[in-house]
Amino acid sequence: MPLRILLVDDHVLFRKGVASLLESQSEFSVIGEAGDGLEGLDKARSLRPDLILMDVTMPRCSGPEATRLITREMPDMQIVMLSVSDDDQDLITAVRAGAMGYLLKSIKPDELFARLRGIAEGEAPINRVMAAKILRELARTPAQPEPPPANWPPKLAEREREVLQCVAKGMTNREIGEALHIAENTVKNHVRSILNKLHLANRAQMAAYAVRARLSADEPTSPGA
Repeated sequence: MPLRILLVDDHVLFRKGVASLLESQSEFSVIGEAGDGLEGLDKARSLRPDLILMDVTMPRCSGPEATRLITREMPDMQIVMLSVSDDDQDLITAVRAGAMGYLLKSIKPDELFARLRGIAEGEAPINRVMAAKILRELARTPAQPEPPPANWPPKLAEREREVLQCVAKGMTNREIGEALHIAENTVKNHVRSILNKLHLANRAQMAAYAVRARLSADEPTSPGA
């Protein structure tokens, strides 16, 4: 089944252009469009897309604020910011609001398609430059985590710690598999296990956790069995 996408952007020509690009690929289906964050919230409620591509700066309701409203009401909704802004604060604000990824509008079509395809594999659509910005900002002014569970810190297996460190560096599942000499499907299983154990929603939150737990600077240990 194609990935059902809602586009939220106040620039009609850009929105139509992205819709046309996505519709050229059989894996994607644009099921709706919205011109601002509040309209995006209404469309998300009625259409229940698999993914929302959201602009950052919009009238009435910004992308991060709309993301916060949508994820509060529909916590499983996947939202990726698509913006002209590479400002660190815009990026951090979006991730803290609940965005699972952040892409620039200067991205080439083939890379956009690849990033969106990676969502089905559990990968965050965010490049290494953006991942590095997230880590720098979180290390400088870390967000206050919610009260930890009684068994904090959760017990992660050694291999899970290695995978978490790689995710914090912005590596894809394939790159992690190559670095640790394990199958890509095995990486996916580890990512799911880490998300479940840490009660996290996506890879951006995994990176934030790694910073708070001071795991992001650790080098993965030599590959084991």
